[in-house]
Amino acid sequence: MVRMSADERRESVIRAATVEFARGGYYGTSTEAIARRVGVSQPYLFRLFPGKKAIFLAAAARCLENTRKVFEAAVEGLEGEEALHAMAEAYTRLIAEDPDNLQMQMQTYVAVGAAEAAGDHEFGEMVRAGWLEIWDTARLALGADDEETATFMGHGMLINSLAAMGFRSDHRVWQGLFISARVKREAGA
Repeated sequence: MVRMSADERRESVIRAATVEFARGGYYGTSTEAIARRVGVSQPYLFRLFPGKKAIFLAAAARCLENTRKVFEAAVEGLEGEEALHAMAEAYTRLIAEDPDNLQMQMQTYVAVGAAEAAGDHEFGEMVRAGWLEIWDTARLALGADDEETATFMGHGMLINSLAAMGFRSDHRVWQGLFISARVKREAGA
């Protein structure tokens, strides 16, 4: 059996933490559950990350980074309305194929709100910075139009909410969105 490097193990922890936090949230997820999913001891987990908060921040940052990268790849060589539809299509594919990514986003926003209310601004600072990178990626693709970017990102947040609540793609709540922005589900799902 080949041993993993510390970087590879950290990567495994981030992937496992994303799944665990997506399902249980920050407060409902134990580091024991993450360690078990990775197949390491808790002490080893804490050699890779200083604590639960650092693990959550790494998973949240990865989730935001994944979204930004999906947007960047989708708009390569495109602009304006073509870019808008390409980003919408790519994003809805991402959340349909990797529902933990969507749930991690939603859990991240909840954790930021709770942390901010408690006076802890570290969550919020990191998440706002990552979200602004997504905003700027979309804004550039849409011709640096602030109103169009706000509309696009607002629709994205609506899509997140509808998908997180489990509305099927054929439900009437999706009718006002571009077809490219409707969450794709397998037949019968």
